[in-house]
Amino acid sequence: MRNRILFCAAVVFGLSIAYVDSRPGWDATGITAFSMLMFAAILGFFGPRRPWLWALGIGLWIPLHAFVAKPSAGSASMLIVMVFPLAGAYAGMGLHYLLRGPARQRP
Repeated sequence: MRNRILFCAAVVFGLSIAYVDSRPGWDATGITAFSMLMFAAILGFFGPRRPWLWALGIGLWIPLHAFVAKPSAGSASMLIVMVFPLAGAYAGMGLHYLLRGPARQRP
């Protein structure tokens, strides 16, 4: 149940960021990248077992929008955007394990 909630949150965050990024007047790439990094870090902290899933839920929407809007404009290069949510999610996971300590083994 917790993973479903976190994934829904990742998709909502990702769609929100992609919507703002797709607006014609928006030209703040740094804020977009920082938002993806931070939201992914928060989700990676609270769900450290699947950081890749949170990164996909957040970061996939901007390259998908670029591919749908302009398929011939080299939108495959937009996949570099995935670096920010991946880095954030894995940093959040690392912080979680750093603060929590080593995982305890179940008998």
